[in-house]
Parts: sequence; C-alpha cells; structure tokens
Amino acid sequence: MIFQTLKRIPFWQKVLAGFAFGIMAGVALGESAVMLKPLGDLFISAIKMLVAPLVFCAIVVSITSLGSQANLKRLSFKTLGLFMLTGTAASFIGLAIGSSFDMGGSIELATTEVRDRDIPGFAQVLLNMIPVNPFASLAEGKVLQIIVFAALVGIAINAVGEKAAPLKNTISAGAEVMFELTRMVLKLTPIGVFSLMAWVVGEYGLSTLLPLGKFIIAIYVAALIHIIFVYGGLIKFVAKLSPIQFFRKAMPAQLVAFSTASSFGTLPASTKCTESMGVSKRYSAFVLPLGATMNMDGCGGIYPAIAAIFIAQIYGIPLEMSDYMLIAVTATVASIGTAGVPGSAMVMLTVTLGVVGLPLEGIAFIAAIDRVIDMIRTATNVTGDMMTAVVVGKSEGQFDEAQFNSNEKIIEQTA
Repeated sequence: MIFQTLKRIPFWQKVLAGFAFGIMAGVALGESAVMLKPLGDLFISAIKMLVAPLVFCAIVVSITSLGSQANLKRLSFKTLGLFMLTGTAASFIGLAIGSSFDMGGSIELATTEVRDRDIPGFAQVLLNMIPVNPFASLAEGKVLQIIVFAALVGIAINAVGEKAAPLKNTISAGAEVMFELTRMVLKLTPIGVFSLMAWVVGEYGLSTLLPLGKFIIAIYVAALIHIIFVYGGLIKFVAKLSPIQFFRKAMPAQLVAFSTASSFGTLPASTKCTESMGVSKRYSAFVLPLGATMNMDGCGGIYPAIAAIFIAQIYGIPLEMSDYMLIAVTATVASIGTAGVPGSAMVMLTVTLGVVGLPLEGIAFIAAIDRVIDMIRTATNVTGDMMTAVVVGKSEGQFDEAQFNSNEKIIEQTA
C-alpha cells in the first residue's frame, strides 16, 4: 500500500522532499552527516556512467533522423540551422546574465586551491575537438570529441544510405537502451539529493542555501530576454511579421508548457497555435516534434551556462574566457542530441560541468528547485519551436500570412 502511494507522488515532489529531508538530516547530524555522502557519490558516478554512450548514440540518431530525401533536405537543414542559431544566442545570454549576477560568490563550500590551469589557445581548442582515438575519447569521457565523432558518424551513415541501415538501426536501438537506463538512474535523484544536501549542510551550515533565490531569478531573467528579443527579433526582422501577434497566438501553448513543464505534453497546444498562425499542417507536423526533441534553448543553452557559473561561484573556482567558450559550445551542440532524454537538463549540466572541470556535487543544490526552473525552460523551448515553424515556414512557402494576421480565437489545449 505504501509503495503504491509513493508511486503516485510526482517525481519533482520526491526530489523536493529529498532536498528538505537532506537539510534536516544535515542540521540534526552535523559533521556526522558525512557518512551519507557515499550515497550521493554513487548517484554522481551513475550519471557520469551515462554521459559518453548517451551523447554518442543520441547525436548519431538525431543526425540520421534528418534523412536524405531530397525534398526534406533543405527544410531540415534550415530548421536545424535556426535551432543552432538560437541555441548559441541562448548560451551567450546565459553566460552574460550568469556573469552579471553574484549568485554564490559570498559563500565558500570547500577549501579551494587555486588550480594552475593550462589554458590552450583557440587553435588548440579546435584541434582538441578532433579525436585521434575515438574509443579512447569514449573511455575517458572527452565530451567535445565524442560530439564531433558522433556527428561525423551520423553524416557518414546518411551519405552511405541503405548499406549503413544495420549500423543505423543498431545505434538507434542503443540510444533507446541508453534512454531507458537514464530513466532508471534518474529515479535515484531524490536519494542522491538527500545524501549530498545532508553532507553539505552538516559540513558547511544552512547559509549555503541562500544563493538559490538569485539563481532562479537569473534563469527567469535570461529566459525572458531570450524569448522577447531573440524570438521576437527573428519574427520581426527575418519573417517581417508582428511579434505582438505572434506572442498573442503563442500564449495558450506557452501557458500549457509553463504549467506542465513538458515539451511533448505541450505538442497538442503548440500544434493548434502554429496552425492558427498560418503554418501548414505538413510543416508543423515535422518541426514541432523535431523541436520537442532537439530545440532546447532553455535546457541546453541558458540553464547549463548559468548553472555552471553558479556552481563555479559557490565553490570559489575562477572561470577563464576559454571556459566560457567551452560552456557555450558544449551546451549548444550537445543539447541537439540529448534534449529528448527525460532529465536531459541534468545530463546536459553534467556534460557542461565535466568539460570545464567543475564539481558535479553542485548538481544537488539545483536539482531540488529544478521544477521551478523547468517551467520557464519548457516555455522557452516551446516558444522557440513555434517561432521556427513561422520563420522557416514563411521562407519555404509553408505559411499563410492572412491567417497569421487574423484575429480568430485560439482553442486552448490541455496536456
């Protein structure tokens, strides 16, 4: 009976409970709470175990899913190109906002030694992205090299065509297995958050929790700037349409996205909204599911950039310009492949932290407030999908401007 009751509790509430109980355990146990840390370390190790195979399989599958049919090629690459453009903009906005907020610099979580870091030049960074030995890169978890190799494999599979179908199917099956394994590991999140928070509070005190409010504000500010200026600007200056009309017609889907925190759960609402904007059913049926899987400006651009800066601040670790560039590149490119995975934001954050050498234990702080952040992240993602449908749809003759400018009522959908 008790297990049935636990199953019915929403996952985010379980994580929040783990966070709250972890704080109480830390206060009660004090320094003795260190005995719970191995459970948190186990959770972090399990996430690290997923990263290399998950990123490789997911990115190959994402690229091969574009297919090689001539009539879809231009549409596919225009769509993907716009996803990459807005993802890059989201990363830079996240870096700018994260750097301008003092989210956690006033506290110290650990004795930080100033690490002598060998900062490579720009040319060396580019050279380091090419794996000399792809299997060594997978074994050592060199994420940027894995991303490049996976992208090249995906492009080569598309070029070979039918002969490469067995390999494509094998990697696709591997991706499904990794998605399922990710779901299994992420079920441990409440336990991992409980043990890590108990250890942190026991070791450093309750003052460690104060910066979380600033972190949430930074995420919301960055997301709203991205929605209004990047998406609104593309509608205004590229599609030559009214941003006000776009946001008016997009609002029902934005509200569903904000309340459900699910891009896939919002698909019925976003489909209805894009059709009311004049996007053809043929193109909206293509771009919206693709966007729900691959276009994650909130999860893959803004969130990991600000979260990485936040974790660097609370651990007192200075970031160099090359670190900021690596965060932007990793967050933008890797999100294309991993965005469709449940819990993708946490996986993406793990990837980003790993690339710049930041402590993965910092994830425990923000996992508990993930639901609050996920609401604006999802609203950002869904708005980006609808904007892409309008901008690319108009450029490809898949758009009715008279319908866009009409003032018909939009039937609100529920998830």
